Amino acid sequence: MWRELAPIGRHTGSGGYRRYAWTPADADCRAWFRAQAEDRGLAYETDRNGNQWAWLGDPAAGDAVVTGSHLDSVPDGGAFDGPLGVVSSFAALDELRARGARPRRPLAVVNFVDEEGARFGLACVGSRLTAGQLTAQDARALVDADGVSLAHAMEKAGQDPDAIGADPERLARVGAFVELHVEQGRALDLLDRPVGVASAIWPHGRWRFDFRGEANHAGTTRIEDRRDPMLTYATTVLAARKKARLAGALATFGKVAVEPNGVNAIASQVRGWLDSRAADEGTLAEVVTAIEQAARERGARDGVEVSVVRESFTPVVEFAHELRDTLAALLGAGAPVPVLPTGAGHDAGILSAAVPTAMLFVRNPSGVSHSPAESAAEDDCLAGVSALADVLEGLACR
Repeated sequence: MWRELAPIGRHTGSGGYRRYAWTPADADCRAWFRAQAEDRGLAYETDRNGNQWAWLGDPAAGDAVVTGSHLDSVPDGGAFDGPLGVVSSFAALDELRARGARPRRPLAVVNFVDEEGARFGLACVGSRLTAGQLTAQDARALVDADGVSLAHAMEKAGQDPDAIGADPERLARVGAFVELHVEQGRALDLLDRPVGVASAIWPHGRWRFDFRGEANHAGTTRIEDRRDPMLTYATTVLAARKKARLAGALATFGKVAVEPNGVNAIASQVRGWLDSRAADEGTLAEVVTAIEQAARERGARDGVEVSVVRESFTPVVEFAHELRDTLAALLGAGAPVPVLPTGAGHDAGILSAAVPTAMLFVRNPSGVSHSPAESAAEDDCLAGVSALADVLEGLACR
């Protein structure tokens, strides 16, 4: 499975993946998912929001145990973020069959569409729509860098954009959702353990900072006469690092757009996107407020107008304690399994408000993620499959 999936959407120059929602690479990933389902005799379906499902047992029976993740990527992302969870889910079902396990509850593997938000700027679109955390109107209005709307992209890919929206009937079928994911940090590596259980997801959000100045000639405009938004932006980036470090939080400006974007021109506008995360919502709010204040103070000195818009926000997620403890018990027969929080968002976090959810992490020896350098050893991946199979057997077969 891994060898078949690996070439899809891989950029020959960077070595990273560009599997953006509703693109040809995404279509190839979706075709791969369907083929895996059909090869196993699983009932395949695509829901109203474009998420793919592969069912073992009757979906209408309810109280299903669902596993899976996503197949899309960030720009030049790594091979494991998302796909490891989907591949491992199919492999875990194979393991259950090899063990002769008999499910008492329906089992399903899911591929949530557009988890990374790389194309349209909003993460977890498929799961947000399903859970009613994103309205159909707002989703259809999302546009990519080329001005293509989500609605148009879905329609071009053969999905009906008029059908999207909350799907409570589908969620009512799900008794538990368990997502396996490569760890996006080094906690397991430092503990020398191949697999861990997630305890919580830090609250996190994305904010757009617009810095508006005045375009002018780079070679003739006196320093004293400039209203340069790039200076305000640069100072804000440095302030974000300082404010986050002092608070024990995280803050990153990882995307920027400049107008008119000329080498010999002072910019008229700089737009930067802030990603910030913290252990609790109060700290996160304080950090973002402090960054915004620093931006406005510098903007006043530079003659630059500053505006800030929150584009997305996910509150702290405490995974269902009973389910989390069940996973830890199922996997901790020999030695206690590590239980650890994460600063990365996931579909499991979105769904947690509607159904009991839990996560398994597989060791990432470098701690690098959202990069071609992202990695996981084959033995650790197989340990993850075995752990997921143990969990599915414990939840669905006993």
